[in-house]
Amino acid sequence: MAHLIETMAYAGATPWHGLGNQLTQKQPIEVWQHEAGMDWQILESPVHFKSEVAGHLGAIHSYPEQKVLFRSDTKAPLSVVSNRYHTVQPREVLEFYRDLTEVSGYELETAGVLKGGRKFWALARTGQGAALKGNDQVNSYLLLATSCDGTLATTATPTTVRVVCNNTLTIALDGTSRAIKVPHNTRFDPKAVKKQLGIAVSQWDDFMYRMRALAERKVQWHEALGFFMNVMCETSPTGALPEQLPNERAMRKVQELYEGRGRGSELDSARGTAWGLLNAVTEYVDHERRARSTEYRLDSAWFGQGAQIKQRALDTALQLVA
Repeated sequence: MAHLIETMAYAGATPWHGLGNQLTQKQPIEVWQHEAGMDWQILESPVHFKSEVAGHLGAIHSYPEQKVLFRSDTKAPLSVVSNRYHTVQPREVLEFYRDLTEVSGYELETAGVLKGGRKFWALARTGQGAALKGNDQVNSYLLLATSCDGTLATTATPTTVRVVCNNTLTIALDGTSRAIKVPHNTRFDPKAVKKQLGIAVSQWDDFMYRMRALAERKVQWHEALGFFMNVMCETSPTGALPEQLPNERAMRKVQELYEGRGRGSELDSARGTAWGLLNAVTEYVDHERRARSTEYRLDSAWFGQGAQIKQRALDTALQLVA
């Protein structure tokens, strides 16, 4: 099985996924484009098919409803999509950050290509940050990602990174993510997205207020068990329990991280608190969850099942301080 990842780059400290070419900080967008493997274009071609059975030369027809997307450098096919599909180019993802890095104090930290070019993304630190008790630092980031195979709309997601363990978490309040999504049947307009994001980024203080509440909320052992059963096994601790808990092995691993094995689990903010519960889950998803490779784990943690588990953990934790 080929690696999911094509290329990646990062600036500063090694990112949580531990992958990529290291760059010195404050590099221009053009350098990022090359080092992150994003210096190619998505080209398109009509879909053609032969009308005769295999082995015979038949007439070649085109199918006008769809088109093939392929890489300009390797000519490798990426996907077959509708003719109404609007493609976002790899360079557009990095260009999105040009004025943010040059004027607004953002700093690109990591960018790359997944699944042979079918998915690409960039992550920048916004400059905002806050410390919970015990000097537990949480910094604000913006993730922009897209795909060209129908698996992901172009999505700008306000994200946090907890420094002590490099855990990532999407900023979400009241059960809804603050992500801005642009489906591929509409044109990606960076200015419009940034305007919407202005509102989302302003909710950082509200989000951190809730995270501080989690760090102050002491948790009894039965509450912790109920949290892990809800989040990891999707089983209510108050209902009839099945003979075999689904995902029990993962739940036990998360409990271990919470009870002292996790990075940062001994900090005042996390020990025996709802913040500790949440970070045990995010650490498991980002660093410990069984995956075919680190690349698969990254893909899941940001865009797949892992991201859903983290969202469920955040929603469940916030219920403890509601």
